[in-house]
Amino acid sequence: MKNFLLFLCVVTFITNDHQKATAMQNKNVIPDGFVPLFNGKDLNGWYGWGTQDPSVFRNMSPKEQADYKKRSIKGGVLNKKGVDAGDHINAHWRVEDGELVNDGKGLYLTTDKEFGDFELLVDYKMQPFGDSGIYLRGIPQVQIWDSTEEKKFKLGADKGSGGLWNNKRNEGKYPLALMDRPFGEWNHFHIKMIGERVTVELNGRVVVRNAVMDNYFAHRTKKNTDATSKPAGLLGSPVPPRGPIQLQTHGSEIRWRNIYIREIPTHEADDVLRAQNDSGFVELINGKDLSDWQGAVDSYEVREGNIVCKAGKGGDLLTKESFGDATIRVEFKLPTAGNNGIALRVPEGGHSAHDGMEIQIIDDDGYNARLASAGKPGLKDYQHHGSLYFCIGAEQGYLRPAGVWNFEEIIISDQQLTVTLNGTCILDVQLDTLDRSKMDHVPGGLTRKEGFIGFAGHNDPVEFRSFKVKRID
Repeated sequence: MKNFLLFLCVVTFITNDHQKATAMQNKNVIPDGFVPLFNGKDLNGWYGWGTQDPSVFRNMSPKEQADYKKRSIKGGVLNKKGVDAGDHINAHWRVEDGELVNDGKGLYLTTDKEFGDFELLVDYKMQPFGDSGIYLRGIPQVQIWDSTEEKKFKLGADKGSGGLWNNKRNEGKYPLALMDRPFGEWNHFHIKMIGERVTVELNGRVVVRNAVMDNYFAHRTKKNTDATSKPAGLLGSPVPPRGPIQLQTHGSEIRWRNIYIREIPTHEADDVLRAQNDSGFVELINGKDLSDWQGAVDSYEVREGNIVCKAGKGGDLLTKESFGDATIRVEFKLPTAGNNGIALRVPEGGHSAHDGMEIQIIDDDGYNARLASAGKPGLKDYQHHGSLYFCIGAEQGYLRPAGVWNFEEIIISDQQLTVTLNGTCILDVQLDTLDRSKMDHVPGGLTRKEGFIGFAGHNDPVEFRSFKVKRID
């Protein structure tokens, strides 16, 4: 009897512990470092939005945004790009036992707050024939669907959920493994996004690994560009630097719970970017002096291990060794309105922007404000950060604020040039397709195969803590 009572106590303890853990999971217990997007009680912090470019909402006035949010929640007459009176979120969403429930119709729940780099945790449970997803920064989507629905096998449903299904490129489009649990069971996503790259873990297994997420609203085909055009990226503009999280639902009832997010700080994002494909790089900043450099050595100094352009000084600080095809990784911090550049393929005795090539490093917002205060026009397209000076403009909006470190990768391989800033490709161009006739000046480096690389200072104390190079064979 004594042993039986002990056994009963143990079983009761284990059962109660399991029930407590299950109850805690169902009550949206916040993991360390994360904050909840769903409070378990109501739809506070969310509004309704569909499959529509988030820039449309962003370009509304504050009053228009507030009016739209109110109507998207409770209904009302909206403009042609809005929703009709019966398509508000209160008509299709409800909270039940700490879970978000959607009937498979209506607008998608959209966070009031916008996010840049983040980790997202989400649980979902869907009924048969559903076809839903999670929009990242307002862009479709991490796919969720019925992997047993045969009529959608031709679309890839049999491969399972978790892929970046709206990608035009193959990278990340389909999951690496079928990890969907049977209907009636909860599924768990762990999604990480840094820059334009996404990693998706579904039910404990990585199904998308560090894949570029295409901007669904900016797909376009590759074409020749000229000096006034936007970047010649293969698939159009990249995903925006910030945007909302959306729970996209249609086809059948779906339930959501345990929705948490952790914003990734810049130093952590840089650690991740620095570690990617890091073999073979050589650091050219020795942290002590400028003995490994030539050119405008009197205009620069080493301060706390970093190379800094002296205020009021300028000129090209170049390597002593010539480089051909190479990948360059540079980490820099701009003062307000600061201006510098990365010199490429500069010949002996030549100037970076004129005789070689220069990738702009500049505080766009601060510099434009300085120009405006002086009554001057703003920066030209090719003068913005990441642009190839005189030639072509880079995508804007991905530079961190003045005073914050940035991580940039430049790849120059024959006539192909790409610039990736803080994890997002902002320039992707084939140099021999550029229309020289429309340039203010044709840089000599467009046709050079090699030359010196380094910094193109412009009188501002721009700071560099790392300058790594890897030759491309």
